[in-house]
Amino acid sequence: QRQLVESGGGLVQAGDSLRLSCSASGRTLSAYTVAWFRQAPGKEREFVAAVKRSGETYYADSVKDRFTISRDNSKNTVFLQMHSLKPEDTAVYYCAVKSLLIASAQIMAGRLYDYWGQGTQVTVSS
Repeated sequence: QRQLVESGGGLVQAGDSLRLSCSASGRTLSAYTVAWFRQAPGKEREFVAAVKRSGETYYADSVKDRFTISRDNSKNTVFLQMHSLKPEDTAVYYCAVKSLLIASAQIMAGRLYDYWGQGTQVTVSS
């Protein structure tokens, strides 16, 4: 059974850091574009960051310079390191995989991703 599993969420204070992990069974993440999206209560899902198979990374403006997406191919895991967390970062964070090539201009389009994890809650208190 192929699945994605996110972990690492939690309750933190503003200014703290967290590292989210996305691990996979049944597929090798290094072969795909992997992205993080998030959804806050009452809001639409939004793109956070992505890493292509080539290693190119992409970030939403709201998290640039605070979040870093990376891969550990030996662990078949993609990480999202989050620093200087803000209350507005509070959301459920999902990892997603695009199994075919995706153009850079479309990398933020969640509808194009094929597989999703169940999400992990990140709550940042002020």
